Amino acid sequence: MLVETLLQSAMLRGDKPAVADPSRSLTYRQLAGLSIIMRGHVEQATQRPHVGILLPSTTAFAGTFYGALWAGKTVVPLNFMLQPAELAAIVQDAELDVIFATKFFRELAGALPCKVVYVEDLPLQEQLVALAQAAAAAGGVPQLPSMPSVGTDDTAVLLYTSGTSGKPKGVCQTYGNLRSDMEACVEKAQLKEEHHFLGLLPLFHSFGLTAMLLVPVRLGASVFYMPRFLPAAVIDAIREQKVSVTMMIASMYTALLRVKSAGPEDMRSVKYILAGGEALPDAVFEAFRDRFGVEVLQGYGMSEAAPVVSLNTPWAHKVGTVGQAIPGVTVAAFDDAGHQLGANQIGELWVKGPIVMKGYYKKPEETAAALTPDGWYKSGDMGTVDAEGFIKITGRKKEMIIVGGENVYPREIEAVLEQHPAVSESAVIGQHDPSRGEVVVAFVTLNEGASATDIELREFCRDKIAGYKIPRRVIISSELPRGPTGKILKRKLHELL
Repeated sequence: MLVETLLQSAMLRGDKPAVADPSRSLTYRQLAGLSIIMRGHVEQATQRPHVGILLPSTTAFAGTFYGALWAGKTVVPLNFMLQPAELAAIVQDAELDVIFATKFFRELAGALPCKVVYVEDLPLQEQLVALAQAAAAAGGVPQLPSMPSVGTDDTAVLLYTSGTSGKPKGVCQTYGNLRSDMEACVEKAQLKEEHHFLGLLPLFHSFGLTAMLLVPVRLGASVFYMPRFLPAAVIDAIREQKVSVTMMIASMYTALLRVKSAGPEDMRSVKYILAGGEALPDAVFEAFRDRFGVEVLQGYGMSEAAPVVSLNTPWAHKVGTVGQAIPGVTVAAFDDAGHQLGANQIGELWVKGPIVMKGYYKKPEETAAALTPDGWYKSGDMGTVDAEGFIKITGRKKEMIIVGGENVYPREIEAVLEQHPAVSESAVIGQHDPSRGEVVVAFVTLNEGASATDIELREFCRDKIAGYKIPRRVIISSELPRGPTGKILKRKLHELL
């Protein structure tokens, strides 16, 4: 189902650039060849059903990913930003006996309780040449290994959540989940073969994997990977590679705004630029539009939904929302009793459709808590859905703060603080209070060269939100704790308090 999309693109567009990184570029024919070769190495390395990949976003990741699927394995992308003990727990939970890695991660990989195959030790270039020679001798058509027998409900990717709210869980993303999400994204965003993608999010992350590998390959489009996020280099890549589609998290857009030499001419090729993973402050949206002439469109998703749930598009866009659900997917707000709410009423957002995971690996209780018998996934995100289907996120359900019996949604306060000219970004949490239950505490970072005080920022909120929502404290920090894709880790803020 997924390997077949690669082969279709290889047959139709064999000489077209498929995937590239700063070190190497592969055509679709070469990517298919590398996948065949990696299939053989995977089959030799393990008899178990799961294979780990500990690689940055590169051509090697793409070839190993498709090769493992071709070998009939479930792929387990590993987050190389975790500590050895955290990764070891994932290796054990996923029952891995082998991972494919790069020697750049030798120290990390060597600490894991499994065999490690380093891609640098494999004769890949020689094997690619031999494969091409064999194909030429056979009239240009290589002999293809048989396809694995997989069904829609078989797990293609076992993707561990980043653990922003606790211990990581393995999300079973099926072939049906990934194919449905891939096709719906193409339809919703009207993506085309001629688009050129820039891959900045890591491929071990669900958004990176679907949006920057599966979707481009499905289209027969080209994608350029940057294993490291360096703002000035990203600007150069967009200009030089004539990038038309990319996605980043909000803090990355903030970083691009600090590249003083960048201007609208650098973004001339951009057609569709998306923000996901965390809320995009209105000030960043406006500054990016004014500086570059490009509107950053917000989307929404989670690993449990393969991952894209909704998108804004240039032709259907509401600022401050995360867009409308992609085709085939329903999103609705529900109250604590499980009753569906009306338009613009705040509740927990539930998601239904073919993109919803089949469950958490070896965790039946957690699966039952997250999925309803009739197929809804309880996202844990609080928000609203308006009459036109545009979704707005107000915060996480567990992050909701109750002050004197009143519900307070952190995102509302963060949006106000981010209107202050000195504030770069903010994160709001609740702190226990013996008299009011909880009080609001805000952490902020300031723009370069800017200054502000706790009192000044609290006063700034006073005529904009209700008194009980005004932060009791505003803590000014040099930086906020983040996860592997840059998402702010609020549990770390609680630890700081």
